[in-house]
Amino acid sequence: MEVSKDRAHRAWRQAERIKRLSDRLVGVGPIGVGLDGVLAWVPVAGTVYSLGAGVLLISEGIAAGAKPVTLARMAAYIALDTASSVPPVVGWIVDTLFPGHLMAARALQKDIEARHGPSELAEDRRRGAKGRRGWRVLSPKL
Repeated sequence: MEVSKDRAHRAWRQAERIKRLSDRLVGVGPIGVGLDGVLAWVPVAGTVYSLGAGVLLISEGIAAGAKPVTLARMAAYIALDTASSVPPVVGWIVDTLFPGHLMAARALQKDIEARHGPSELAEDRRRGAKGRRGWRVLSPKL
C-alpha cells in the first residue's frame, strides 16, 4: 500500500506533537521532561499515559507506511519506557529521565523523511525558525 506524501507528513507532525508533549514540555539543554515524566510519579496513570502515547505513535507509523524495522524499534522504545514506569520510585526516576517517546518519534520521523523528504516543519527547524511559540521579530504597524 503506497502512502501519500501528505499523509506521511501528517504522521510526522503528529509524532512531533507527541514527542514534545511526552518528553520535551520543559527542556534544559539535552534534558527534557514532559507529561510522561510527570505522570510517572502517579501510580497507574504514568503507565496508562505511556502506553497510550506509544500506541498513538505506532498507529501513526503504520498509517505512514513505516518500515517494519522502524516499527519494531519504536515498539522497543515504547515497551522499555512503559515497563520502566511500573516499579515504584526507581522505575519512576528512570521513566522520568528516559525519553522513549521522543526516541520512537524520531525514528518514525527519520523513516518518513527518508521516503518522502523532509516535512515543512522539519525544514523550518533546520533553518532556525521558531514557529508559533518561538521568538519572532515583529515590525510595528504604521
